[in-house]
Amino acid sequence: MKSPALYRRRLIPDECIPLKDDIILECTSERIVTSWKALRPKKDLHHGYSCYFLREGIKVSKFYYEDGRLLYWYCDIVSYDYSPSDNTLIVTDLLADVIIYPDGFVKVVDLDEMVTALESRSLSLDALKSSLQRLNQLLSVIYAGRFNTLTSYIEAWESRG
Repeated sequence: MKSPALYRRRLIPDECIPLKDDIILECTSERIVTSWKALRPKKDLHHGYSCYFLREGIKVSKFYYEDGRLLYWYCDIVSYDYSPSDNTLIVTDLLADVIIYPDGFVKVVDLDEMVTALESRSLSLDALKSSLQRLNQLLSVIYAGRFNTLTSYIEAWESRG
């Protein structure tokens, strides 16, 4: 697969942003691994890596402080829309997210936004169902102690320096 132009689409707020500064490290029919600097740097978040799991509908990211310390792992439930004619991949954030802190604490966030998006019709019922199924699959992997099967792709790139 030729590396596509990546876009991040959010439902809340409604926006679609080109990820033109992200560096695509690996691109296959199953996943895309990127490194990036924060689009809107925050007090803590500075840079990171992401692995887009194209079949599973999840994106796993490793967030870092500016000094290189791990902030946390951040998992987005997403959908993918690929346009072969212009080789673009739009990654739509389906709102449900999972944060895994360095101490192993797992936190599910933004479920309330799913209700807001459903009520405003920016999220369809089918997309809501799909998002919840993907969230359940992700949590099953995490709770079974197999999260490393998802993080290994990022860690392999990190080890290359």
